[in-house]
Amino acid sequence: MPDPLLPVLLAVPVVVLACQAGGRAVRLLGQPPVTGEILAGIMLGPSLLGWLAPGVQHHILPPSALPITCALGNLGLLAFLLRIGLELDLRSLGSTRGAVAAVSLSGVLLPMALGAALGSALYPHFAPDGVDRLPFTMFVAVALSLTAFPVLTRILADHGLENTPLGTLALACAATDDALAWCLLTAAVALSISGTALSALATLALTAAFAVGLIFLRPQLRALLKRAGRTSDDLVLVLLFAGLCHSAYTTDQVGVHPAFLLGTTTPRGLSAVERSADRLRAVVLPLLLPLFFVDTGLHTDFSTLRAGQWGWGAAILAVAVIGKWGGRPAQPGSPAPTGAGRQRSARS
Repeated sequence: MPDPLLPVLLAVPVVVLACQAGGRAVRLLGQPPVTGEILAGIMLGPSLLGWLAPGVQHHILPPSALPITCALGNLGLLAFLLRIGLELDLRSLGSTRGAVAAVSLSGVLLPMALGAALGSALYPHFAPDGVDRLPFTMFVAVALSLTAFPVLTRILADHGLENTPLGTLALACAATDDALAWCLLTAAVALSISGTALSALATLALTAAFAVGLIFLRPQLRALLKRAGRTSDDLVLVLLFAGLCHSAYTTDQVGVHPAFLLGTTTPRGLSAVERSADRLRAVVLPLLLPLFFVDTGLHTDFSTLRAGQWGWGAAILAVAVIGKWGGRPAQPGSPAPTGAGRQRSARS
């Protein structure tokens, strides 16, 4: 039986190096490195390398390696979102919580309205057999209203903006959008299956229960981490990672970003926690996180699109851009710095 580790040992360095090259290339064009990582995935996947040299692509990125690289990338994403949540200080929003609600709603309503119109037009051409117009249209509308939360957090982190008032506002709005849109998406799926949206209410209730539970457990978690910090930073790191994995497992079917939520409720002011989070970031950001963003491109095959589908693809892209760009308020407001007024993180 072939060793399953061998293809991973070849695939991971190829992907990581390609992501570094792609990130540096797009920086020259003024774009965030995450864009280059996604493009690297497309070029290494069936759309380009698999089309030009399928034998080479199959050798360096065999199908057996992709589930493992995908799992590593998702672990990297969880650790990254935990770090972002630890750094995010929602108290800095101050009196601008109303702006969060306004920006969140405007970022959802217009894309959803445009998506509903597009979904109605797409229905005769792309709806699967047995799916009614309403759930299909609702699915397209909600899908176009979603915020790519991992991509947003990565862009903010790459620019050192995640701890600024603007970054805090953007993350709070994106988290609100994400929770709302995923509940609506659950309702759309439930409607297509059973004709009821009760599962969406269950999603909302479970999310709220999970958040409340983390808040109530915060004193106990603080005491546990404080005692562990007296022993060693390694123990604190293990406890954080174990809590991260268990919270992700628990909320996998809920549809929220558990690592971000866990990070925001993890006790602050503990030096051992800060050091452990920095150790996570030192490994995750350059090595594991790119595997998450490149995975989409590795599973995308543009060659399967028929000639008539390119126009619909362009229409979907245009509606997505117009909806998100046009949905932002003209004067959204921004929170004023409070306390120490944390600005850019001093990171290496």
